[in-house]
Amino acid sequence: MQGEIEGSEGMEKLSKLAVSSWQHTLKTSICCCGVGLHTGDKITMELHPAAANTGIVFRRTDVAKPQRDVHARYDNVGSTNMCTMLVNADGVSVSTVEHLMAALSGCEIDNVLVVLNGPEVPIMDGSAEPFVFLIECAGTIELDEPRQAIQVLHPVMVQDGNSVARLEPADCFSIEFGIDFDSAAIGQQNFNMDVSPNTFKTDISRARTFGFLHEVEALRNAGLGQGGSLDNVIVVDGDKVMNSDGLRFDNEFVRHKVLDCIGDMYLAGGPLIGKFCGVRAGHALHHRLLEALFAEDAAWTTIAMDRRMPLAAWHPETIAATA
Repeated sequence: MQGEIEGSEGMEKLSKLAVSSWQHTLKTSICCCGVGLHTGDKITMELHPAAANTGIVFRRTDVAKPQRDVHARYDNVGSTNMCTMLVNADGVSVSTVEHLMAALSGCEIDNVLVVLNGPEVPIMDGSAEPFVFLIECAGTIELDEPRQAIQVLHPVMVQDGNSVARLEPADCFSIEFGIDFDSAAIGQQNFNMDVSPNTFKTDISRARTFGFLHEVEALRNAGLGQGGSLDNVIVVDGDKVMNSDGLRFDNEFVRHKVLDCIGDMYLAGGPLIGKFCGVRAGHALHHRLLEALFAEDAAWTTIAMDRRMPLAAWHPETIAATA
């Protein structure tokens, strides 16, 4: 593809990208309170505007260590056991960041300071919808710096048994996800989507996290799931959903896995331009996939998403020709 994209085909491709060209932050600060899913602690979280090129930064106000800031990047991931945990060089950690990261990604927020008085992002209702609501209430402003997108140039894959995660070149950020559980309440589910602010809000943000009743005791004995309840987790008992209000979507389980994926992939440090394909993938495989991508210089490049850039400049063959 050469030159500018014109006509209906060009408009269709441009609409598929559905991403802003310029960095955004919040217009004003906003806060919420909730419980930590794994710690059970009552936590207050504040979201504050941040300058261009700040990125997503978590700040713990309850620790006395000199470095209380934790940058939301894949190379700061310290654990992927039942959630994504970030850790800085001083050992200060923030857990369960994936739902908030998904909301920030879906709402195209590039720069924000997240202030917490505890070790974990509050779980709220188990989805990203409350965080989207906070962002919309705070409002957003455009900054005078282009977004820095990570363009996938050739396929990268990681595997763990029958679980697979793969990134490959594409015109936009899209996800193809499949799950398979030994429960009639879940079974096999698949979901495909091009990720945009609209599709994230309507199709993904409301999907809640889920767990199995028979795992609760083991989780709590391991110090996890202390704040979990039917108010913030879809609980599956055998082949039945225990929540009295049922499911928000027939395939809410796979939609939530997509939500987790969007949040974990935003730890790349900016919006991805590529297709994610996952089968039975989770936080650990998402993290390994980003590590594999960035370990191979030829697999990716960074592009300033200037509005004036022709769509042809996004394609790997064009990048190679102009390098």
